[in-house]
Amino acid sequence: MQKLRFLPSIITALTALTLTSCSTITAEQYEATALTSYTWLVKYANNLTSQPQPRIETFANTSMLNRNGLKPQGAVVGPDDQGLWWPTLPPRPSVDEVEQRKRPQEEAGKPELVKDIKYKLTYGVGNTQNTLPTNYDVYRQVVKAYAQKTPLELTLGVNDNSVEKAEPVSK
Repeated sequence: MQKLRFLPSIITALTALTLTSCSTITAEQYEATALTSYTWLVKYANNLTSQPQPRIETFANTSMLNRNGLKPQGAVVGPDDQGLWWPTLPPRPSVDEVEQRKRPQEEAGKPELVKDIKYKLTYGVGNTQNTLPTNYDVYRQVVKAYAQKTPLELTLGVNDNSVEKAEPVSK
């Protein structure tokens, strides 16, 4: 119980640190991207049911870069429920390919198709351009503002290493 009495002051200090290390900027030039990808993975282990950290091998991968919500050239799949376009599926690894990567005493899992999305925002302030990771909500806000070229107030994350929020600035 003695340890818990310091908890409120630790939480207060961390909150203050988090709030002071975030900053906001206004950007008139910006571009949001969402890199959508499919990757085939196979897990390998001596015992797939009991081994907590199986070895993972990556097989075929395809990706497509979405910019500002516009349909990418060559896109055939989409837009999905989030307004994103997806590449065609990569070829599934064959039994021979899966077995070739198996080490002695290992068993191989079934190939798994993994979907992934990486969001980034590039913005300009003066002569400087920055590209930072972001999230779906910021991506969608940029998509809505991009056509009208509405300036955005960007809230940067801790140490200005990400964009956490984007809100339109009224002209």
